[in-house]
Amino acid sequence: MESGPEVFAGAAFALFGAGLLVWTGVCARTGAPVAEGVSRPFAAVTALLFGVAFLATGCWLLATL
Repeated sequence: MESGPEVFAGAAFALFGAGLLVWTGVCARTGAPVAEGVSRPFAAVTALLFGVAFLATGCWLLATL
């Protein structure tokens, strides 16, 4: 029963990280701004780093059950 919150947190982190990576890739490919008011390279790199970090955290949480 104690792994329930860990499964939820892992799934939430993994889904958010994957979604952020997909969204950033689509924005970069179509030329749409990744974030308003920020330079495109900085916004894309920051979003990619956070997407990878969230995805890795989610995978780590799911792997340590």
